[in-house]
Amino acid sequence: MKLFDELKWRGLIESISTPELVDKLNDGAMTFYIGTDPTADSLHIGHYSSLLMAKRLKDHGHHPIILVGGATGLIGDPKQNSERPMITKEDLENNYKALSKQIKSLFDFEMVNNYDWSKDINFIDYLRDYGKHFTINYMLNKETVKRRLDIGITYTEFSYMIMQALDFLYLFENKDCTMQFGGQDQWGNITSGIELIRRKTGKEAYAFTVPLITKADGTKFGKTESGTLWLDKNKTSSYELYQYFINAEDSMVIDYLKKLTFLTKKEIEAIEIDMQRDPGSRMAQKTLATEVIKQIHGQNELDKAIKISESLFSGNVNNLTKEELLMAIKEMESFEFSLDTPIVDVLVESHAASSKREAREFINGNSISVNGNKINDENLIINKDALLYSELLVVRRGKKKYYLGKVK
Repeated sequence: MKLFDELKWRGLIESISTPELVDKLNDGAMTFYIGTDPTADSLHIGHYSSLLMAKRLKDHGHHPIILVGGATGLIGDPKQNSERPMITKEDLENNYKALSKQIKSLFDFEMVNNYDWSKDINFIDYLRDYGKHFTINYMLNKETVKRRLDIGITYTEFSYMIMQALDFLYLFENKDCTMQFGGQDQWGNITSGIELIRRKTGKEAYAFTVPLITKADGTKFGKTESGTLWLDKNKTSSYELYQYFINAEDSMVIDYLKKLTFLTKKEIEAIEIDMQRDPGSRMAQKTLATEVIKQIHGQNELDKAIKISESLFSGNVNNLTKEELLMAIKEMESFEFSLDTPIVDVLVESHAASSKREAREFINGNSISVNGNKINDENLIINKDALLYSELLVVRRGKKKYYLGKVK
């Protein structure tokens, strides 16, 4: 299968700048770039899909450049409903270093910082050399601007597309970079770069966009109740990431396998057939979680995530190391209790039971475990010997409800 056909099959092509680009993608040997602003000290799972696209192109003979926007990050790409909060230069520099390290560890792509060529452009040169190539009418027609006109947009944000266009021009002239890709919401900014290159050099550059990955209801992929799924395992553990993918919707999991893994068309179609035969096995979700965690964090972190998942499913939390337990308890409801408290009172304090009577019913019904041990004695006193690692009490009710106890 040719590269463009494969990308279309995976659902990774939204718009292309010209039909000519199809053959150029198939032929290989283009230098291209993708950009991201260092607004945080870690990339998130949404960025990961773009990095995978860059790797797919690289494997086909193209050369990727990853631009982390030290200059554009100081300005801020216009959000749909509000202006982005300004970030300090110190924070931005720290974020740039963190993202550079993260990207290098994942794929070792060439990295550039647009602050390097933007910092010395003075305001008059900016207006004469670049601003004169953009009419107000042209800029107002861009979707990123149009969606903000009703609520207002600052001149700073309005200028963002010119700065991004300048990046494409610089890389075109200095790195022989002839293509850019990005998310579908970046189409206006990206095509502004193509236009600037055409006006300044008389030559042609190319671009395509990738559809944004969403959930079945159209909401943003990679968002949870507790927040964003980060690629930094210290911000989002491999277990949390694993759980997110293991719980992927049946209607979306094949789409995610196409976009977020390097599995072949044949392999994914076989998984889809197995899923239709036995959806209860959740083999598609397990494969997705395995492939993503292994690529981002490696086999050891994947093994930890699987061990934690299996231990919580079976209730054997006493099999976990302290590090693994700390990863597992992050999502648990927590409560405080005093040592030498009857188990019935502990269950009420944890909200595992609504009353002492209900707590006794749960115990007598064999529904309660503490630190992996089934509790049958309603008169049990919870003392320091009951704690895991001298500080934690993990209460389980039924098969899925967990509560984390900490001594007052």
